[in-house]
Amino acid sequence: MSILDSKFVKELSAVTALMYDKGWDERNGGNITVRIDAAEVENHLDTNNVLRVLPLAFDASKLAGEYFLVTGSGKYFKNVIDAPAENLGVIRVSSDGRSLDLLWGLENGAVPTSELPSHFMCHIARLAVDPEHRVVMHSHATHLLAMTFSHSLDERDFTRTLWQMCTECLVVFPDGVSIVPWLIPGTLEIGEATSAKMSANRLVIWPQHGIYGAGRDLDETFGLIETAEKAAEVYTYVQAQGGVRQTISDEDLQALADAFGVVAVPGYLNV
Repeated sequence: MSILDSKFVKELSAVTALMYDKGWDERNGGNITVRIDAAEVENHLDTNNVLRVLPLAFDASKLAGEYFLVTGSGKYFKNVIDAPAENLGVIRVSSDGRSLDLLWGLENGAVPTSELPSHFMCHIARLAVDPEHRVVMHSHATHLLAMTFSHSLDERDFTRTLWQMCTECLVVFPDGVSIVPWLIPGTLEIGEATSAKMSANRLVIWPQHGIYGAGRDLDETFGLIETAEKAAEVYTYVQAQGGVRQTISDEDLQALADAFGVVAVPGYLNV
């Protein structure tokens, strides 16, 4: 079967198009990496046929031998669905974690996203706490980005506001959101800061920039960001309407957590 007919390429092509349509990934903004089982890759590719060896400025030895579907550096999400081989690539991490084997895609000399070190650090952090983890997704979700200009960047305050905007939020991300300081994207520093937060949270805010999400598949990860972004959109409307007059109480949030069998971040609810 052609790799273009594979589930992982078709799903990522659909998700990138949707994210672009939502306005979360303008121009070449945003990047996604998906960890793929070796058997799934081998169903579509000759894994002995290495097209190029790409250097990696980060020790990814904890991911040695792992396969990833990645978006390309400088590539537009809107173009993925029509030209996946130009905008996506399948890579394998070398045994020493210092280079990548390109097995498919990234045509015309393209390379993986410049945020690859940040992604790999986050994959390592999430796999340490969830062996079923697979996806890291970065986008410039509009209303979450806007909130970082007008809302306190205290993680507890930010999380509580999102939980209070939509009833489903506490159920979808009871682990809350974390926030790193403003840092230069594409650096090891921002990767280290983000992955440190990823040990406890699947959503990490980059102030005045966007959000990182992690999950077990594309649906879960997209849904995490989508839910937080919807809450931020509601917050924007509420502020424009004059501010909060009533909201979900902490007692109701705790009852919600109990009903759905989730545990809110300790100390975040005043109950």
